[in-house]
Amino acid sequence: MLQFPNAKINLGLAVTAKRPDGFHNLQSCFYPVKWCDALEILPDETDCFSMSGLPVPGNAESNLILKAYNLLKADFNLPPVHIHLHKVIPMGAGLGGGSSDAAFALKMLNDLFELKLASEALQNYSRQLGSDCAFFIDNKPVMAIEKGDVFKPIALDLSGYSCVIVYPGLHITTAEAYGNIVPKVLDYDMEQLLLQDVSTWKKHLKNDFEEALFPKYPALPLIKEQLYEAGAVYTSMTGSGSAVYGLFKGEVPANLVFSQNYLVWKGLL
Repeated sequence: MLQFPNAKINLGLAVTAKRPDGFHNLQSCFYPVKWCDALEILPDETDCFSMSGLPVPGNAESNLILKAYNLLKADFNLPPVHIHLHKVIPMGAGLGGGSSDAAFALKMLNDLFELKLASEALQNYSRQLGSDCAFFIDNKPVMAIEKGDVFKPIALDLSGYSCVIVYPGLHITTAEAYGNIVPKVLDYDMEQLLLQDVSTWKKHLKNDFEEALFPKYPALPLIKEQLYEAGAVYTSMTGSGSAVYGLFKGEVPANLVFSQNYLVWKGLL
């Protein structure tokens, strides 16, 4: 079985409080984009996990895909499998690529071995792997609250827009990003703003991590400025990582070019 786990972008991200468990409460809109990895899972005689594409830091045993497999194996009599991941979505970028890989692995194992787990059950498994993993089970736009793992559907359709995502090669860890963040109560209704025309977002819709990370990494505000100069209706950093995206009404300008050292994805939403 072969599938293509996709990334997501954050439309607004407000860190609203520090939690007693050490995590943070946040509010954001998660929106799927079509920048994808490739994940193949096949029955085999022995367990095997292999990777290609972008190098993934850490040892294979710590990969969320294997953790997803072992979660299900603890509750179901799963046979051995050969899992191969071809990594395309950059890491430390705020795009949720690792979370997506894990969530898709759960869905694929559920289908492959006919476990008959409903969406809610798969989301509960996903929440044991990472705060945003559960989003990729249904993979539809949502308002995310609490740790980013409690969802409310939002009737937001950006199908008339193109998106450009620029990753400047800066791997920003979650710990680094949150280390400089100051939680504060949101002073506007994010959901209501998102349901207005995209042209109204620029003034009010913010990612709180920009204030914490832009002074340290000047490439990030420069990318944002370049996207606006090229005609983007709205641009922002996504998640707590270093990717910056721009939304364009219609097609992306053909003359939009970034440093050859950057990873750039362009596509329709």
